[in-house]
Amino acid sequence: MNVFRNVVFIAAIAGLVAGVALALMQAYATVPLILKAEVYEEAGGGHHHDHAAVESAAPGDETAAPAEEEHEAWEPADGFERFAYTVLSNVVTGIGFALILVAVSELAGGIANWRHGVFWGLTGFSVFTLAPGLGLPPELPAMPAADLAARQVWWVATVLATAAGLALIAFRKSLPLALLAVVLIVAPHIVGAPQPDSFETPIPEGLHHQFVVAVTITNLLFWLVLGAVAGVVRGRVTGEAASLRDSFA
Repeated sequence: MNVFRNVVFIAAIAGLVAGVALALMQAYATVPLILKAEVYEEAGGGHHHDHAAVESAAPGDETAAPAEEEHEAWEPADGFERFAYTVLSNVVTGIGFALILVAVSELAGGIANWRHGVFWGLTGFSVFTLAPGLGLPPELPAMPAADLAARQVWWVATVLATAAGLALIAFRKSLPLALLAVVLIVAPHIVGAPQPDSFETPIPEGLHHQFVVAVTITNLLFWLVLGAVAGVVRGRVTGEAASLRDSFA
């Protein structure tokens, strides 16, 4: 029970810090691009995206955020209210990802320090942002999208396959398993992500490219902060012990 409590404590601190950091980065890097895209959306009458949902989506999963509804959904007012909701949603998301990161890393021996945490952060970025982003890049308002359920299924399958593949490469020193790992990592991209019926959009290609780059960089920094803070906090909790369990021996 004490181990579980400390995993939650580490995840809460790391998720809080990383979530606030992500919200600040979004306010500078991605929100201005979303606002520009909304101008094209209003002018062209394109497919409506809930931009509040886009900002609060799980890092790297902006494509799964919009709710495709016939009526206009409620969204927070621009300014402080919108930023506050963005911070809250990013903190909740950050804690969720931190729980996964800390729990999985404990099975592999734990995050020894902040440098080790950066390595785990890069792994999380590769699994949750980089791999699914190759098939489903982040979308701006007014951009066409495939069926939401199909995109979510492909995103989850890609995350699981990539995580399994990287685990086989990192923890199983075997050529057959290494080949299986490559197959797992590549398979979702061979199958291909769901695509919309039409790619017509009023959004300029350059604006979308800037958005993809901005989302990728902000999510990379999010994962690096998440891993590093988790490593620092875990070191404080365990002290000289090798693991969370040993810290109560």
